[in-house]
Amino acid sequence: MFIDPPLSKPGEMTEMDCFLFECFGYILIEDVLSPEECAEALEATKRLHAGHPKERLLQIGRGFEKEPALERLIDHPAVLPKIRALYGDRFVLQAAWCTIQPAGSQSVGWHQDGSGVTEFREVGYPVPLLQLRASYNLTDQSHLYMGNMMMIPGSHKSKVEMPESARHEIYASPIQHIITCKPGAVLIFHNGVWHSPMPNNMNFDRYNMHYIYSPPWLRRSDREATDPEFLARTTPRRRALMGDHERPDTPFGGGGYPAIPFDDPWE
Repeated sequence: MFIDPPLSKPGEMTEMDCFLFECFGYILIEDVLSPEECAEALEATKRLHAGHPKERLLQIGRGFEKEPALERLIDHPAVLPKIRALYGDRFVLQAAWCTIQPAGSQSVGWHQDGSGVTEFREVGYPVPLLQLRASYNLTDQSHLYMGNMMMIPGSHKSKVEMPESARHEIYASPIQHIITCKPGAVLIFHNGVWHSPMPNNMNFDRYNMHYIYSPPWLRRSDREATDPEFLARTTPRRRALMGDHERPDTPFGGGGYPAIPFDDPWE
């Protein structure tokens, strides 16, 4: 379905951005990365996936520990202010997944993000914002069938689940939205939005970097703990966003999480 995406500009989360995010469950920021930055991040993701089979959608976590180009995206100044506006001053990077949709493959499967043990929609209504995903598009997705993200706008507010019979259909709903964008764009979306990757019919692989932010008490999904060497060399803000700090016995009772140094200089 061709509709105008809920576009935002890099940086500040405006009142209109908040309204669009509340209505759609996602916003799209164009031109976050320069062509040079995008190419550098793309090469980093290819190194992460080197040696792994290219048969289906595959995601690899914690690449930021080894790849500086991916580390810099953790707190990118075009994106982090929007995460802060939606979460406040206490959140962590719950996971960072480097995802490939290989050339000539498909992984259509409509779903909401969350835990397979206890789905987030079971926690309450509306589905709580427990994972806020910032997806960096590193390859061209400006046309259909390039591994695009497909979304059901507003579905994070639905009390009714998507029918099982539609969950493996490319065109599952008359209101679905297929995101078309160039490399360097970032899609920020609520875990409750029903979404799926579109098939990649191109002769090149589709790469995305997903940075998932959550409340600080949610268990990390791409690592048990962050590499100590990475923590020692990274910036104070990124170190705080990892959530790897000593906490008192009652971390939730008295503001046990240290403040994130948002005012530190950007690289």
